[in-house]
Amino acid sequence: MLATIMSYIPGWAVFGQAGVALLFPLLVHLLYKGLYALTGSGRAVESPGTKNGKPSQRQAAVPAGSPAPAPQGFSGDYAADLKYIKDTIGRNSDLHFKEFTMTRLESQAVLIFVDGMQDDRQLNLQILQYLMFEATAESLSAQGMSGAGAGLPFSQLREASDLTMFIQSVLFGHAGLMVEGLPQGLLIEPPASTDRTLGEPVSEALLRGPRLGFSEVLSVNTSILRRQGLNDQLEMISYRVGTRIQRDLVLAYIKDIVNPELLKEVETRISKLDIDFLAESGSIEQLIEDNYLSPFQQVQNTERPDRVINALLEGRIAILLDGTPFALIVPVTFSMLLQSPEDYYERWLPSSLIRMLRFAATFLALMAPALYISFISFHPGLIPTELALSIIETRQGVPFPSVIEVLILEISIEILREAGIRLPKPVGPAMGIVGGLIIGDAAVNAGIVSPFLVIVVAVTAISSFSIPMYSAGLTLRLLRFVGMGLASILGMFGTILFFLLICSHLTRLKSFGVPYLTPVSPFRLSDWKDLFFRSPLSLMKRRPIMMKTQDKRRKS
Repeated sequence: MLATIMSYIPGWAVFGQAGVALLFPLLVHLLYKGLYALTGSGRAVESPGTKNGKPSQRQAAVPAGSPAPAPQGFSGDYAADLKYIKDTIGRNSDLHFKEFTMTRLESQAVLIFVDGMQDDRQLNLQILQYLMFEATAESLSAQGMSGAGAGLPFSQLREASDLTMFIQSVLFGHAGLMVEGLPQGLLIEPPASTDRTLGEPVSEALLRGPRLGFSEVLSVNTSILRRQGLNDQLEMISYRVGTRIQRDLVLAYIKDIVNPELLKEVETRISKLDIDFLAESGSIEQLIEDNYLSPFQQVQNTERPDRVINALLEGRIAILLDGTPFALIVPVTFSMLLQSPEDYYERWLPSSLIRMLRFAATFLALMAPALYISFISFHPGLIPTELALSIIETRQGVPFPSVIEVLILEISIEILREAGIRLPKPVGPAMGIVGGLIIGDAAVNAGIVSPFLVIVVAVTAISSFSIPMYSAGLTLRLLRFVGMGLASILGMFGTILFFLLICSHLTRLKSFGVPYLTPVSPFRLSDWKDLFFRSPLSLMKRRPIMMKTQDKRRKS
C-alpha cells in the first residue's frame, strides 16, 4: 500500500521546478524595485484628483477664460464684444485675431479666422488688403453682400446678428469680421482654395471608413480635426517644446467633456518636457508615460483623425506635434490597442465576432511558442495520444531540442519581417512571403525543424498581424521570447508563471491615473458594452465611467 502511495508522489525534480517557480516572482519584484531605485525616476501613478494616495483638496480646474452666459446678440460696443469673443474661444491656439484700421471708414476692425481653414495667402494679400484700403460702408452693407456683383475678393459676405452663431461660424471655417461702429458682425467665405494633398493612413488601413490621414503640417492636422464636424467645444492649446530646436505642439480636447484634473495632469507633463529636439511624437510618448520600465505602451499613437475625434468624445486628450502625422491619445487602456475604428462602422454582430477573434489571436501570438515548448519538452502526457504520436513522428531526426528549433524559426521570421518593412514597397511584401516559404520548406527538408513547429510559428506570426496597433504587436513580439525562455526552464510552471506575471503587471499599470486593465480590473460592468464585444450603438448611451467626464451621457 505504501509503495502504491509513494508512486503517486512527484519526484524531486518536480518539487524543484515548483520551488523555482515560487522564487521567480520574488526575484522579479526585487529587480523591478532595484531598477526604479537606481534610476530614481519612479513617477507616482495616481488617479486624477488624488495626491500621495489621498483625495486631493484642490478644486476642479476650470479652463481659463471661461465666459459668462452668451448674449443673444452683439452689444454694439466693439471693445466689449471683442473681449467676450477672446474670453470665449481665445485659448484656441489655431485661432488668429488680426486687428487693423479701415482707412476709408476710419474705424478699428478685427478679422478672426482659424488657421488652415482658408487659403492664408488669399486671406492676407487680398481680403485684408481690400478691407484695410478699399472697403466702404456701402460694400459692407446689405446692398453689398453679393461678392460676385460688387467685385469683392470673397465669394460670400453675410451679416451675423447673433454673437453665439458668429463664434460658431468662425470655428467652423468662416472668417469673422468685426468693425467698430457696426451693430453686427460679418462672416466672410473666401474663394475655395486648392486642397492640400492628404494621403490615406499607412499603418491603420481600413476596408470601410474614412480614407483621410494626418499630415506632417500641424495647422493642416488641426484644421482636419475642425472639419470632422461642427463643435464649438473643441479646444486646442498650443505649446512650444524643445530647448535647442523648438517645435509647436497642440493639446486638443472637448472642454465640456474632458475631466479637468486629467487636463491639468497632461498640461503639467507637457510643460515639464526637457529635451533638445522632438523629432517625432514617439519621443513625447516616452517622456510622459507613467512607467517607462513597462514593455506596454501607455500612450496610443494614430494617424486617423476619426480615431482621435472618437477618443475626444470619450473624454480623452489628443497631442499633436508639428512635423509628424502621428497624434497621441491619452489615457489609454489595454483594450483600446485591440480595437479598430472599423468595429464601429460595421454592424455590431460581425464587429463583435471580429473583435473576439482579435483577442484570441493576441493570446496565440503571445503564448503559442511557450505552450509548444512546455508540451513537447516537459508535459507530452497532456497532449492527446494520437496527436502526441504524430508530433513525435515528425520530430524524428531533428537534432535540436524544441526550444532551439523554436528560436531558429522565430528569429528567422523576425528577420524576414524587419527586412520586409525596410525594403521598398514593391519588393518588401513579396520578399517576406517568398522568403518565409523557402526558409520554412528548406528547414523541414534539412531536418532542422519539424513540420508541426512550422505550423505553430506560422499561426503565431499570422495572429500577430491581426493586432490593429503596430506598437502593441512589437510588445507581444518581445514578450514572446521571455515566455519561451521561462517555458524552456520550468515547463508548464514557467508558462503559467509568465502569464500570471503579465496579468499582475497589467493590473498595477496605469496610464495618466487610469487603470490599464479597466474595465476588467477594476471591474466596471457598464463599460463591458465596448470590451470583448461591441453592443449596438443604441445601447451605448454613456461615456466610459473610468474617464470621469463632465458630461457622462453620449445621448441627451
